[in-house]
Amino acid sequence: SARRLVTVLLGDRRLPDAVKRDGKFNEEDIETIARLKEALTKLPDYDFTFIDDHDVMMECLHAHQGELVFNLCDEGFGNDAFQEAHVPAVLDILGHHYSGAGPACLILCYDKSVTRALATQCGVPVPWEIQFMADEPVDPGRIPAFPAFIKPNHGDGSFGITEESLVHDATQADCILNHLRSRIPGLPLLVQEYLAGTEYTVGLIGNPGHDWTVLPIIEVDYSRLGGRVPILCHASKWHPDSPYWTDIGYRRAALPPEIAARLVEQSKRLFRRLECRDYARFDYRTDERGQIKLLEVNPNPGWCWDGKMNLMAQLDGLSYEGLLELILNAAMGRGA
Repeated sequence: SARRLVTVLLGDRRLPDAVKRDGKFNEEDIETIARLKEALTKLPDYDFTFIDDHDVMMECLHAHQGELVFNLCDEGFGNDAFQEAHVPAVLDILGHHYSGAGPACLILCYDKSVTRALATQCGVPVPWEIQFMADEPVDPGRIPAFPAFIKPNHGDGSFGITEESLVHDATQADCILNHLRSRIPGLPLLVQEYLAGTEYTVGLIGNPGHDWTVLPIIEVDYSRLGGRVPILCHASKWHPDSPYWTDIGYRRAALPPEIAARLVEQSKRLFRRLECRDYARFDYRTDERGQIKLLEVNPNPGWCWDGKMNLMAQLDGLSYEGLLELILNAAMGRGA
């Protein structure tokens, strides 16, 4: 049969990127793209062209003749995370069939407090939370309990999350809230219950009404961090010389089958409610009483060779190109 033509959208390595280390694409980011391209060449049914120059992205998309746009531009248009949803919006306007979430889903999930509200509606346990809007004073007196965890309400790649994000009293909370307010003015801040227990991730590939692939649930292994705060902070994703990069591991989750099944069922419910498509990742963490609560939903999650989705796939003996093929096939099988 004829090979299927796919256009792959990527971030623009020529432009600055505020989320990445030193605010730009680094050698590890270039390697990630090279590994992606190498993996895609191993897929016998597809031919790929790549668009990574955002100055000409629009013209290239106007000219796109293939069956699918593989949207891996999770940096956002112009590498602006606030314009991640603009990329599928353009694809919708141009009438292209594309992989991954539509604009409404990306906008919903980018707002952590809205995701949490919808999770509550779906019967999924969540941590307690309060939000300080950008134009209201930060008042640590409103925080109901400590320890608490403070982070920006919007963001990706653990932006704005450091060891100092865990606060033990109102003085610490006041300090970090004001620090974040000065660093990222104009954005709401979240204060959440600190979930001190094990962290789990569920990965789903597929679509409601079609076949699902449920990847093995993983748990984060923080045991080698010593006395450091056990969190996936910004350094864990962007700073290769940090212990958060070198000393955090992942392993197959040691969960009783009925708990694992419940996490998968909750994740599928959220997938439907938030209108995820083709693939998504769901992060959970356990509170001190042993209840597992939702941390966040990641539509269009990291597709990199060293990301969580591929780590989960490897546990099932699935190759990197096999994972990418599952996502492509889910998008193709869904129809426009």
